Amino acid sequence: MGFFLETLIGGLMTGMLYSLVALGFVLIFKASGVFNFAQGSMVLFAALAMARFADWLPRWLGFDNRLLANLLAFVAAMAVMVVAAWLIERLVLAKLVNQEGITLLMATLGISYFFDGFGQTVFGNDIYKLDIGLPKDPVFLFEQAFQGGILVNKEDLYAALIAALLVAALSLFFQKTGTGRALRAVADDHQAAQSIGIPLGRIWVIVWTVAGCVALVAGIIWGSKLGVQFSLSLVALKALPVVILGGLTSVPGAILGGLVIGVGEKLSEVYIGPHLGGGIEIWFAYVVALAFLLVRPQGLFGEKIIDRV
Repeated sequence: MGFFLETLIGGLMTGMLYSLVALGFVLIFKASGVFNFAQGSMVLFAALAMARFADWLPRWLGFDNRLLANLLAFVAAMAVMVVAAWLIERLVLAKLVNQEGITLLMATLGISYFFDGFGQTVFGNDIYKLDIGLPKDPVFLFEQAFQGGILVNKEDLYAALIAALLVAALSLFFQKTGTGRALRAVADDHQAAQSIGIPLGRIWVIVWTVAGCVALVAGIIWGSKLGVQFSLSLVALKALPVVILGGLTSVPGAILGGLVIGVGEKLSEVYIGPHLGGGIEIWFAYVVALAFLLVRPQGLFGEKIIDRV
């Protein structure tokens, strides 16, 4: 029982990080109605900015304090993502208002390749260490209830807590604020939203800024765990099954989908993997997503579209 709970907790913590990345997809889709293929590149670009600024700023400003360096690097990286959001709206999205969804989709692909190339040009293509002070020592929980206790990685625990707080804040933002309601209106119909006075450009800047913030936090957490490298953008691929499972328009769906995928792949790897030769953790999420596409393509919490003729 103790080993099962240990695996379950590990899956929940990993799933919360998947949910954080998936939120970026949901945010952009809710505002523009298009799937943002640039989200993985945004995670990588934000993590690169954080890692390089944390290294450059102490040398430029002449101090040696890791906490201050990380704080200033976070502010600088956030400023970079805000500027990027404004440029994306001004140079790309503003020119594509009321265009077909495939046009916006191709635009996000172009943005993705730009982030990959520009990030490599500005920040380099090495593997960078990102130390934000998260404790990496394991801790044993419930030692009195289970023999030997349950082993939990402190870094994963803190990362999952940070992700959970951000996810909760964004959920409240969408449900309780006027801007959140405006985002949903823009997603439903661009022209109708503009006709009632919703500034489409400002909404897109806000949502891309928030998505950039989510990408930055996700990039910092994953970069701290895995190192900041160009394969980091592949982490976003694990968020694709999450949004398919939860629904492209649902913030709660992204949360639940991430937890289901995280727990499912951990348990399947531990209990089913040995009988199938291992590696099940790599493809489990995509098989689950495929099953949902066949049975319930809108996801658990997605809106079911009914066409009347």
